[in-house]
Formats: sequence, structure tokens, C-alpha cells
Amino acid sequence: MTDIRNIVVLTGAGVSAKSGIPTFRTHGAVSYWEYDNPEGVRQRHRVEDVCTPEALAGDPVLVHRFYDARRAALAGVEPNAAHLALARLDAEWPGELLIVTQNVDDLHERAGARRLVHMHGELRSALCAACGARRPHAGDLPPGSVCPACGASALRPDIVFFGEMPYRMARIEAAVAEADLFVSIGTSGAVYPAAGFVQMAAHCGAATLELNLERSAGSSSFDETRLGLAGVLVPAWVEGILSVRSW
Repeated sequence: MTDIRNIVVLTGAGVSAKSGIPTFRTHGAVSYWEYDNPEGVRQRHRVEDVCTPEALAGDPVLVHRFYDARRAALAGVEPNAAHLALARLDAEWPGELLIVTQNVDDLHERAGARRLVHMHGELRSALCAACGARRPHAGDLPPGSVCPACGASALRPDIVFFGEMPYRMARIEAAVAEADLFVSIGTSGAVYPAAGFVQMAAHCGAATLELNLERSAGSSSFDETRLGLAGVLVPAWVEGILSVRSW
């Protein structure tokens, strides 16, 4: 296929795993975040304890400390070959491109990507629960931090918790509907609404490609699935599409 102009790329945890960003670990029916805190101590938290509105309301100290630790850990990681390849695609692709990431790290930006949206929020951002203002925030964010915009003591991590609506959905869906090619990289294919983008893209006539370490819950919906490490698959795909405009 060579007639490609508009591309949407969806990235998930598998893109950042090589950089040392922790992913979900499932033990039985329970999912955990596992990570090393700034002191190098392995931590484990149930998703329900740190990634829901109920967790924030019930134990704000735990939730804020968890995201403080994850924010601090970003200082020790760097973009990997997959991030760099997508940044190259962003810089050199002559048509429309939107990189939609489910990741809350800033590795796409640090690699140089600009045509990018974070649908699940960003670690290095704070959200005011009172007025909705967002602002960059790199350090710790204790509970009760004051919003500079409205003065309320209501700053929280700018993260889309489970049960909340992802960001920029109108823009994302419009881009998917206009895409000639939809590419999913390093995602489980199990979390909606992102898991439904491939069906939307296919319904609108786009070709669909999955690059993943293993087959995902949504692999059967793609025209093609390529298995392997993101740091190998993504640079090879980017090189190919930039050289011959073929996926």
C-alpha cells in the first residue's frame, strides 16, 4: 500500500518499557503498579489504591506520594529507539500525523515529537480540581497544594484515573476517522476507549497495523500484526514508511 497521507499512531506502555518506565503487572485477578522509588526500593500498589477518584478521595497522601515517586523517577530515564523513531516520523512525514499516547511520561516530547496528545494525562503536570486549570509541575505535589489560577487548595496529579474521561477525545476521534493508516504500538488492546480506535479506523477505510511484543486482546482486528521489541520494530517501520511510503 503506497497511498498514505494521514497517519494516527497509538502508543502504550510497551513503547516506554525499555526506558525503565514500569508497566502494569497482573497477579491473579489483581493489577499492580510495580516501580523503584527514588531510594531504589521496589514498591507495589494495587491499581485501585492509586489510580481511581475514590483512591484520591480516600487516601490522598498515598496517591500523591505515588505520583511524586513516579514523577521523580522520570529524571533517571531517557527516550529509547522507539521514541526516537517516532520523533523522526513526526519531523519528516509530509502528511498529517497524530501520535496518541496512553503513557503519562514525557519521553515522546524529550525525543522530539510535537504532533502528540496525552490521552491519559501527564506526570509533569498538575490539575486544579476546583477550576480545571493545568500547569507544568516537576516536583512533589503534596495534598492541599494551592492553585495559582484560582487560589483553591485543590491541585492533584493531572492524570486520567480509571472511570474518568480521557483527554482530547474529539481531536483523537477526528484524526482516526481521517486516517489512511492506524498503527498501534506496545498496547494491551484491552483498555477502552483506546482499544476501540482500530475498529473506528477500519470502519472509516484505514489500513491497520499492530506492532507489539506479543499478540494483544485486539490483534484480530488489525490487518497485520508484527511481533517483537518496540525498539526494533518501530525504527524499521518508520524507515520503511519514510523511504517508500509503504507500511
